[in-house]
Amino acid sequence: MLNRRTLDLTGSTFATFARAGRGMWAHAPARRPEISLVLYEFEACPYCRLVREALTELDLDAMIRPCPKGGQRFRPEVAEKGGKLQFPFLVDPNTDRSLYESRDIVAYLFETYGGRPLPISWRLEPINRFGSFVAAAGRARAGRTAAPSQAPAQPLELYSFEASPFARLVRERLCELELPYLLRTVGRTTATDVIPPNVRDRLRLNLPVRGQSRLAMRERTGGISIPTLVDPNAGAVITDSARIVDYLDRTYGAA
Repeated sequence: MLNRRTLDLTGSTFATFARAGRGMWAHAPARRPEISLVLYEFEACPYCRLVREALTELDLDAMIRPCPKGGQRFRPEVAEKGGKLQFPFLVDPNTDRSLYESRDIVAYLFETYGGRPLPISWRLEPINRFGSFVAAAGRARAGRTAAPSQAPAQPLELYSFEASPFARLVRERLCELELPYLLRTVGRTTATDVIPPNVRDRLRLNLPVRGQSRLAMRERTGGISIPTLVDPNAGAVITDSARIVDYLDRTYGAA
């Protein structure tokens, strides 16, 4: 009989294939924001997924303020700042811009930080939207509804890329617990990045690391393992999605 972990990974892997791996590869942006972007979203939202995919592709970090259904921690901020309760909602303090609508946000990110017009693949809006809805179906209600939690004094940090099935499980739980976190996007930049960390270690492969975000991750955490959670409140650095989810539940889940 399949256990919950296996079912979760199967559904998460299905979501990755449904999007044909989009949100896996990163290319350096023309420029990076000096102040972190802020994204109000929830993991199960198909429109929010498109924005997260664009963040990975552009190698951009963002402060995530999870807004699952029934959540009270950040949803009121969206209505106050933007005038309506709709997701995704992006706030860019560098340009004083606030945007709803995934297509507008993605175009803005490419034009402002990618230094180029929206690529043709992103202009196929009906196809992208359909694929994102199919991916959402693979995860059912995960990352959709708020669960009781204790707010951290400081936001957490998560090294992730959108297409990672393992990182998705962590993002879903962070969303459900309404835990704010700095999303450190570390999309793949070279073909050798597809080799799992345990295989690299077992074979003692000293492979080059490229890309600003991946280099920063290795310097910060000592390696490249997706996902990796950094909790500045406890000085903890945790790898492996199952261990991270367990840590989140024990540390911030309601007793």
